[in-house]
Amino acid sequence: MKKSNVELENQLFKSVYEKTPDYVKNLNLMDFSKEGSFTFTLKKEHLLPYDEKKNPEGLNLEEWFANYAKEAKVSTAGIRGPQNILYPQDTRFPINLVGIVLATLAKALVAKEKYPNDQIIKVAGREVRYNSDLFLEAITRIQAANGIRTLVPEGKKTIPIWLASFLAFKLDLLGGEYITSSHGISVKNATKDLNCQGSQYLPEESMEFVNKIREIFDTTKRNGSYKIEIAAKDNPLIDETVLSKVDDGVDLYVEYLKSGVAQKVNLDLIKKIKDKIVIENVGGSAYRTLSRVLNKLGISEKFTWFNTEEDPFFHSIGKYDHTPKGEKAFYDYSVDATVTSKRQNGDKFFPVIETLHYEKKLTEMPVGTSVLITDPDHDRLTIAQTEFACTIPELERAGIDYIRLNEDLILTIFTANQAFLMIMDFWSKQLKKQELWNKHPRFIIKTTASAISWDEWAKNQGVKVINVPVGFKEIANIMKKVELKLKNSPEKEVVIDDVFGNSINLGLNPRLLFAGEESGGMILGSEDLIKSNNGRLAIAMREKSATEAIIVASALISKLQKEQVSLSEYLVEIFKDNNIKGQYDTRVDIAYYNESEPDINKLKEDKAKGEEKRTKNDLFFLSMAMAVKEGKMTLEDVKDVLNHTFKSLVFDNLLCIKFVGDGTYLEFSDKYIEIRPSGTDAKTKAYGGGSDKSVIETYANVLGNYSGELNDFHRKYISKDYYDEVKDKAMKYYLDFVDKDANNEVFMIPKYDF
Repeated sequence: MKKSNVELENQLFKSVYEKTPDYVKNLNLMDFSKEGSFTFTLKKEHLLPYDEKKNPEGLNLEEWFANYAKEAKVSTAGIRGPQNILYPQDTRFPINLVGIVLATLAKALVAKEKYPNDQIIKVAGREVRYNSDLFLEAITRIQAANGIRTLVPEGKKTIPIWLASFLAFKLDLLGGEYITSSHGISVKNATKDLNCQGSQYLPEESMEFVNKIREIFDTTKRNGSYKIEIAAKDNPLIDETVLSKVDDGVDLYVEYLKSGVAQKVNLDLIKKIKDKIVIENVGGSAYRTLSRVLNKLGISEKFTWFNTEEDPFFHSIGKYDHTPKGEKAFYDYSVDATVTSKRQNGDKFFPVIETLHYEKKLTEMPVGTSVLITDPDHDRLTIAQTEFACTIPELERAGIDYIRLNEDLILTIFTANQAFLMIMDFWSKQLKKQELWNKHPRFIIKTTASAISWDEWAKNQGVKVINVPVGFKEIANIMKKVELKLKNSPEKEVVIDDVFGNSINLGLNPRLLFAGEESGGMILGSEDLIKSNNGRLAIAMREKSATEAIIVASALISKLQKEQVSLSEYLVEIFKDNNIKGQYDTRVDIAYYNESEPDINKLKEDKAKGEEKRTKNDLFFLSMAMAVKEGKMTLEDVKDVLNHTFKSLVFDNLLCIKFVGDGTYLEFSDKYIEIRPSGTDAKTKAYGGGSDKSVIETYANVLGNYSGELNDFHRKYISKDYYDEVKDKAMKYYLDFVDKDANNEVFMIPKYDF
């Protein structure tokens, strides 16, 4: 059994080992340690369940595929799931080596059908998760066997998701493959499929290769088997030379940064930083790339690093030996630093922050030290700062969370809603300082679940706002719509529909100021349109980048250091200057099972039960939102149902209820609440923003935790037939939103000079 120097990780290994049956441990379907090429034969028996006597070769791939296809329709960030970290060929888990091979082959076949006479080139990368190196090896060799050239870093080492995305766009590649599950728990993994824009696949793009897997299965059933070729390790189509010439693409990315956030106006500020900024490098994989970026920008000495070594257990961050209920078991809260939980006595705490052990590390550094926390694929950012404990009353009035480091010191922890408001405000001031602000109309793209303070700030600044469903691919889809209008009708004002159904006039030749989401991902727009090698134009990159966020945040921190102003004071100043009422925000994550459960049968059973709970909660609210949209209910009817269902809450000031592409949005006169089923797991997410933190926390908790049980008041307006079909109605509405004004320009593969 695999061994670790960390006892908690050994506990995880032991649990996985004990819960893995011998027939899985003995599987030897394909051996990627082989230097030469080989063939994997997919058999009809593999599609059916394992039976020791009747079907000892069973892998139950048909059941795996049914779940994989279901998630492909709704996934917000790649097709994610748990894996057997010790035995990656274990097809009982959603993510496994056989599944990776099948999906890669299917994508390769789809690409070859679309471009039969062109040289297809893609990029591939990974972070540090268990089996990521194996999955990357499989992807490159499958693609090579199908004539697809794959650009990878030298030695297939780690790179961030934003660099893979940037390279796909900049080099005009057909797309890319990236192996990550972002800030998810350690045992999870996924492939983020990148299209030719460097954007994550939309559901319809995913369904193309999902349908191809179905064809492969049909052929296997018909013929009894299907041969899959795997190329040799040294196949020349697995190309490390192109990226090595540009330092893994870092040189190209630094050039891009210098035309945007890393201009002199920001770099000059960063070079004046007195107290070094801490970069918390969760998982270790950001260090390899970000350190080179900062060095090439001449600012590396202004930062100090925590956790520079790469570790798939993420340095035990977020990991506990007991569940939130106090049960003895391995439990993983993920590496999202903003996640909150409650102790057995009811006290709120930050489980991920707690495992960073800052009470030791930060108390030896100057008061006012800022900490920038990034996740394993380096696309999300959390900002924190040490302060004296005497500021607690002001922080509580402002709705800023904190933890105590000792009697005298605290660490303020900003939600992405708060941190990104500071970043967009500061960046707008930097544009004004350079006399660039008035050269273009400005707009932002945000998810509906993100802060209403962003909308209020934008209105006060004369900045237009486009709201979209959760997921950065939704943000990228809007970018492409804007670019198409700029290209085809440069003399006309750009008008874009948001997911609320509003038409937003962005003005003539607008520029994106900021795009982001409350989960910690953001990107900043470019003053001059970004040009690919072959001349494609973009208003911004397609993936969130913690590097961009770090550069702007660092410039802001430097400015505030000089003025002796804390980040919390600056945030309060923004609230006052922009007359922001909805300055408080909250997010409640309701998980219906333990994602870290090593017993796959129990995991599947618990997840299935959890999905039922998640769906019931979703449909209760969604059915009313769609009924109002279709004229089957009035707003007063909805208030009637909600007031009778939730007697402890008041809904008299509800202004509207809307389906927003992936959740139900309730707008009140003093707040909003969004109830959203996770697109990738048995979870419900409840978001809130408004003028009273305790109120939005109460509403988000009560609505998010509702069982979804129907009552007579609900049945009075919603028939069973309508309830049963409302999810399909909602999906049609969502697809109509995605497709309207869509940029469906066919990608033409260029002649490459590398």
